[in-house]
Amino acid sequence: MLLDSASLYYRAYFGVPDSVRSPQGEPVNAVRGLLDFIARLVADHAPDQLVACMDADWRPQWRVDLIPSYKTHRVAEDPALAEAGEEETPDSLSPQIPVITAVLDALGIARVGVPGYEADDVIGSFTARAAGPVDVVTGDRDLFQLVDDARQVRVLYPLKGVGTLQLTDDALLMEKYAVAGAQYADLAALRGDPSDGLPGVPGVGEKTAAKLLTQFGDLAGIQAAALDPAAKLTPTQRKRIIEAADYLAVAPEVVRVATDIRLPDVDPTLPTEPLDPMALESLASRWGLGSSLQRVVDALAQHGKHS
Repeated sequence: MLLDSASLYYRAYFGVPDSVRSPQGEPVNAVRGLLDFIARLVADHAPDQLVACMDADWRPQWRVDLIPSYKTHRVAEDPALAEAGEEETPDSLSPQIPVITAVLDALGIARVGVPGYEADDVIGSFTARAAGPVDVVTGDRDLFQLVDDARQVRVLYPLKGVGTLQLTDDALLMEKYAVAGAQYADLAALRGDPSDGLPGVPGVGEKTAAKLLTQFGDLAGIQAAALDPAAKLTPTQRKRIIEAADYLAVAPEVVRVATDIRLPDVDPTLPTEPLDPMALESLASRWGLGSSLQRVVDALAQHGKHS
């Protein structure tokens, strides 16, 4: 099980009331929400291995070099932060992130970020190397591109809070988007994604993109068809695809997650008891993590009994 940690703690931050605070009055809603989520995932899905994947670089320069608008609107407006390439993060979320990493480390849950890459790339690389089934837990649809029934790779996508997860496999993608996991990155490149600053091909929305992929197989097939007078494309579609050639030359590399980055040696085995109980106890009392942390510890212990 691979967690898209930032995607999940953002969801927790917006899904758990701001009134959830530490004894000193600091917000801990993202911390407690994420812990509740992990407890639920361990209890419901009993993974043998679990890795919390982190954004070591949320907006890698190599992606910006290819598409300069990539995530531009998310860059912090504060000039000093913007210069350092910091992401616009809610004021009361930023201080919670070091608490999250400290708690995960004290629990002994593997945590991996790779310099120059996003969590998506870490997830893609772990998935490519996995010998058995993989569950990717994310609120980011981009990772639907990893879905692969043949390799038993699926995405658990939170619909409401963290209690309701959409189990995303090829059949569900076909039903919702009319493409399989292997075609999803091409769909995303064609339709674009305003939340990531990807312009897409002007005038080509999700439905048109899916139709073209069904007709011509993949992006290369669509581009070849646009240059083939005999191919069944409307004159407008042909014109749009030809005019977007420069964008389509770089978009796939930006949209596709990396699957071959060097990963650090970590033991992804799900712990059955905390790695550092004293550190955990001190974090629990300092931040008032109470029942949320206890639920994770209990879920890990319970998993240990059954495995």
